[in-house]
Amino acid sequence: MNRNLSLIIIFGLCVLGPCMVFAASAYASISALGRNPSSAPKIFTAMVVALAFAGILSFIAMLIVFQLFSASQ
Repeated sequence: MNRNLSLIIIFGLCVLGPCMVFAASAYASISALGRNPSSAPKIFTAMVVALAFAGILSFIAMLIVFQLFSASQ
């Protein structure tokens, strides 16, 4: 049971980490657009790249946790 509990905690962190990245990225991009609206294409490109990396990282982490769950059965 301890192994399953630790895997659930790891899974929760795998979800919370990218959520915090999404929130921080959205806040920073909205603040930057408010200060300099003419730089919207550059800000949008950087935001999309950061969100893609965070999403891919969370997906890989969730796959690893699912693999560990299946190994514990």
